[in-house]
Amino acid sequence: MALLYILHSLLKLAFLCSFWPTVIPLSLNYPAVFNFGDSNSDTGGLVAGKAFPMTQFNGETYFHEPSGRFCDGRLIIDFLMEAMELPYMNPYLESVGSPSFQTGCNFATGGSTILPANAASTSPFSFNLQLSQFFRFKNRALTLLSKDKELQNYLPAEDDFNKALYIFDIGQNDLDGVFYFPASDEQVVAFISKLMSELNYGMKRLYDAGARNFWVHNTGPLGCLPRIIATFGKKPSNLDEHGCVASHNRAATVFNKKLHDMCLQFLAHSPEANITYVDIFSIKLNLISNYSLYGFQQPLAACCGYGGPPLNFDTRIACGVTKDLNGSIVIANPCNNTAEYINWDGTHYTEAANGFVADEILTGNYSDSPH
Repeated sequence: MALLYILHSLLKLAFLCSFWPTVIPLSLNYPAVFNFGDSNSDTGGLVAGKAFPMTQFNGETYFHEPSGRFCDGRLIIDFLMEAMELPYMNPYLESVGSPSFQTGCNFATGGSTILPANAASTSPFSFNLQLSQFFRFKNRALTLLSKDKELQNYLPAEDDFNKALYIFDIGQNDLDGVFYFPASDEQVVAFISKLMSELNYGMKRLYDAGARNFWVHNTGPLGCLPRIIATFGKKPSNLDEHGCVASHNRAATVFNKKLHDMCLQFLAHSPEANITYVDIFSIKLNLISNYSLYGFQQPLAACCGYGGPPLNFDTRIACGVTKDLNGSIVIANPCNNTAEYINWDGTHYTEAANGFVADEILTGNYSDSPH
């Protein structure tokens, strides 16, 4: 009887399991990676291209020195490169130290936008310019390789450009900027549609040049950044149940919906393309909503900032900066334990949070690959 009971239980369990979704971890195997984006995936582009002053605390957790990243350590892109067993990405504009680009190149720069930059832009290297840099890089690399085969130790082979993974993590700065000027909901939606057209056009240029593997990150919960809360969340009525600015998160949701639709449309006109759409928004919002379950203690406060709880962020003084505020010399120092914080400096995430996001990405639970 006992044996029959056990057998019955096992059959029942097998029957129930047949209705559960199968989780298939993502397997990333590419000879090279080319990344287009902003500070969320900038591994030194803004520092190299604009001599942007990076404070001593950026990079302290992992690299133990400024690494060109707006973080105390590694970014999501760094963890993804580790998962692919490839070296960390070198920025396109880095000329010091003889960087190798054999396994790809990073065109992302902090402050970059999808739409072309203007005189007020933090970064001149918007998406269209990053694309131009890529095509120059590709043409130059193939020309040099045709003359000197030994350069294959430093540059991608011609076939690698076709087999490479092309990553896109950009749009947050475009969306961020909308809220500093009066705009109706209809105008915001129209603006987002314009962003999608620009992004689609750039991806099509890459596809026509042989790119086939596309990896697209949607934008995170913009309204949960301490910088945004400090600026737009002064009225409690502007905040949602998580303490985030509701209007910004709604706009991010619209952006992500249109981005997903754009990916599907792109596939319809590019039959040989493979697209993986990654829901960064849901991963980050889940982390912020359930922070204590994942070992964090501060869901919204900046680790490196000034002002103390609840946000530890002051728009007048950036992470690592010493400044005279109201007659007192103050410094925006980092927290004692960065692993307890989700946010690093008011705008960017800590290495601990980036590691969590990367782990969630790699489970495949937040990815949509229509092909």
